[in-house]
Amino acid sequence: MGIDEVQLNFNPTTLLIMNIVIGFIMFGVALDLKPDDFKRTLKSPKPFIIGLTAQFLVMPALTYLLVLAIQPRPSIALGMFLVAACPGGNLSNFLTHLAKGNTPLSISMSATSTAVSIIMTPINTMFWGSLYEPTNEILRSFKISPFDLVQTIIILLGIPLVVGMLVNHKFPEQSKKWSVWMRRFSITFFIIFVLAALAANFQHFIDFVGMVVIAVFLHNLIAILSGYFSATLTRLPEVDRRAIAIEVGIQNSGLGLILIFNFFNGLGGMAIVAAWWSIWHVISGMSLAFFWSKRDKSKIERVSA
Repeated sequence: MGIDEVQLNFNPTTLLIMNIVIGFIMFGVALDLKPDDFKRTLKSPKPFIIGLTAQFLVMPALTYLLVLAIQPRPSIALGMFLVAACPGGNLSNFLTHLAKGNTPLSISMSATSTAVSIIMTPINTMFWGSLYEPTNEILRSFKISPFDLVQTIIILLGIPLVVGMLVNHKFPEQSKKWSVWMRRFSITFFIIFVLAALAANFQHFIDFVGMVVIAVFLHNLIAILSGYFSATLTRLPEVDRRAIAIEVGIQNSGLGLILIFNFFNGLGGMAIVAAWWSIWHVISGMSLAFFWSKRDKSKIERVSA
């Protein structure tokens, strides 16, 4: 059986718990957010607009070109389209801070891209997936409704985002304490369930992960470079370039994994792409942030000039 025919097993109860956990993760993130995080973009909209353009337009388009160039198996290609359509991951703010990038810009991008993804993730997934005939066949076979995708993302991301920000507004001091423990608790449980999914399908993962390693490496590299060079070409300072590069390169592949199990029955290539992305972008992001953290402030200012 090939990777396009394999379906990873995940029982309905476990899937329900994973949906709840991803909602708690988003709620924990939102406990640190304020309306000011969105208002910052009005004061200095240029880097923010460039960042979101790289995230939701440039990155998916380059993913399509990469798929045309390497022509992976259809389910792998669709997994790449879905991951490219996801918003920035929660780790990006920490990595931007470590890399001496523009952390407020990273926070603004994360918050807004999450809200925008309610519409853009389904649109990008369906558009680019439909444009490439092998993946279009998969989409037709599953009969995916864009409305159902939007509805699920609203439940997973939109509602927890709004509730978390309301709680932060009403109880700001308590929210600071809760957010730390909420993140630790929810992310730990999410990792446990991802590992449980891999354990239940370990042989499939071992059999096929080699087929996605190069594709994910190239995909993640293109994501980072598209963010960095989009900011460079528009003459943004180095701190903004770093923030945008990390924001585009660290995708919320956990959301992608949830959508794959909800709508594509854990389709092999898609699930393994998202699972390996979850591992690889942490490695690449930490390595890049560590490298940039070693460059002193004078070098940053010299590059920005």
